[in-house]
Amino acid sequence: QVQLVESGGGLVQPGGSLRLSCAASGIIFRIATMGWYRQAPGKQRELVATISSGGSANYADSVKGRFTISRDNTKTTVYLQMNSLKPEDTAVYYCNSRIWPNENWGQGTQVTVSS
Repeated sequence: QVQLVESGGGLVQPGGSLRLSCAASGIIFRIATMGWYRQAPGKQRELVATISSGGSANYADSVKGRFTISRDNTKTTVYLQMNSLKPEDTAVYYCNSRIWPNENWGQGTQVTVSS
């Protein structure tokens, strides 16, 4: 059974930082492409960042230079370091794993950026 468990969300002031974690189980983590997506109220879910099994990262233009995705294969965990947070980053953040043709999602963690 695949499980992706996110943690690290919360309330932060504009300009602040948070680090999200996603602990994976039930998959061959080292060969999975891992990703973070987010969904704001009234909007569609959108890509934030992905990291391949080889460590190549891709980012949405809106987070480039502020967010960093990383992975620890020994801990089967993927991280999202979020700096210089803006109110428009407020959303539920979801962890995603892909090993073709399968895809799995976590339950999400809320990130709220507000003063």
